[in-house]
Amino acid sequence: MQKVFEDYLTELQADIVAICLEYVENQADDIYIYCSYEPEMYAFDVFYKINGKVVLKNNVNDAVGNEKFYDTSEVRQEAVLDIGIKNLEEIHKKCIEFGREMPTEIKLHYNVKQNSLKGHYRYDLIYSNDDELLPDDIFDQWYEEVKKDSQ
Repeated sequence: MQKVFEDYLTELQADIVAICLEYVENQADDIYIYCSYEPEMYAFDVFYKINGKVVLKNNVNDAVGNEKFYDTSEVRQEAVLDIGIKNLEEIHKKCIEFGREMPTEIKLHYNVKQNSLKGHYRYDLIYSNDDELLPDDIFDQWYEEVKKDSQ
């Protein structure tokens, strides 16, 4: 049976989740993944909910106290981001190959315990038409929303 677009999208999103989960050694409650593509610019970032605390990737050790320490070195963080960007580029290639519109924004929420992945996709330009807004701003807004809602 020949693969369809959705098969490729599912595989690539699963790989994104896997690398983000590996970063915290499979120890998180939830993973929040932000992917963005607006003409000629890819953006990717991730944050976590660990032990009920919502934390950025560089602060995951703040959520575990003295019980465990994760390698949050710059090299390791960059590796996660690089793999995320590569997967996002592959999603874009598959969109072109299958004649699909590339989302400008993909927000993935992976509930680790339930092994449940939910995605929210946008197709309109979000920051390209704004002189001040950057992908990091959108990511930071989402992080703050999730952090506020989890308190």
